[in-house]
Amino acid sequence: MKHRFTGIPDPAESPGTATTGSVAVVIDVMRAFTVAAWAFARGAERIVLAGTDRSALEWKEAHPDWLALKDGAPAPGFDLVNSPGLVRSADLTGRTLIQRTTAGTRGALAVAGAPLVLCASFVVAGATARLLRAEGGTRPVTFVVTGDDGQAEEDLACAQYISRRALAGPVGGDAEPGEIEHAEPYLHRARTSRGAARLADGVRRGHRGIHQDDAALCLELDRFPYAMVARQEDTMTVLRPVHPADTADSTHT
Repeated sequence: MKHRFTGIPDPAESPGTATTGSVAVVIDVMRAFTVAAWAFARGAERIVLAGTDRSALEWKEAHPDWLALKDGAPAPGFDLVNSPGLVRSADLTGRTLIQRTTAGTRGALAVAGAPLVLCASFVVAGATARLLRAEGGTRPVTFVVTGDDGQAEEDLACAQYISRRALAGPVGGDAEPGEIEHAEPYLHRARTSRGAARLADGVRRGHRGIHQDDAALCLELDRFPYAMVARQEDTMTVLRPVHPADTADSTHT
C-alpha cells in the first residue's frame, strides 16, 4: 500500500485525475472534519458536502428541514458555524447537515471520483486507519492536505500519523497502550501549527464562529470510533459515519 501526500487538486484537472485508482483520505483537522465527526456524535444522519455558499443555501431552500453550516462568522441562512466547541452542544438527531467550508469540503469534492473517499482528522484517526487496512487493499492511498494550500502542518501531521497507523499493523478502535506516546510528536506539530495559532488569536479577538475549546477538541486522539466515508448519492457528495467492523456494507463509490 503506497502512500503519497498532496494538496487539493487543481479544479482544472479532470475529476478524479489526481486520485485515479487510489483511495483518497481528505484531511481537515482545524476544523471541518473534526466538526463533521462531532455532528455525527450529536446524532446527524448524514452530511451533504457543498462546494459554494450558494449551493448550500439552494439545497436548504429545497429541503427546509436540513441544517446548513459554514465556516467563518454566523451568516444569514446558515444554522451553524464550523466550530466543534459549538456543534457539540447541538441536537442533530436524525438531521441532514449541509457543510460548506473553504478547505475541507472543497478538498473532498475535488477527489469525489476516487474509488473510496475518507474524510478525517485526529478525532477519527484510528478508525480511519482501520478502514484503510480493511478496504484499501493494495491500492495506493492519496492523502489530501486541505489547509493553507496544502501546507497546513496540522493536516500534514494528521495525514502522516494515519499513514503510520495504517501501515504499522492491526489497530483497534481506540488508541492502543502506548499509542498516545507514538502520537505525541504529530499532535505537537498540530498544537504548534499556524492553524492552532489562528484559532487562539480568534479567541483572543472575540471572533464569532470560534469557541475557546476548538483547538483542544481538534487534538483529541480517537475521540470517536467511526471513520467518515464520502459517497455519491444522486447528484450530491454525502458523508456518513462507518464503523470499520461494519465494512460488509460496501464503502466504495
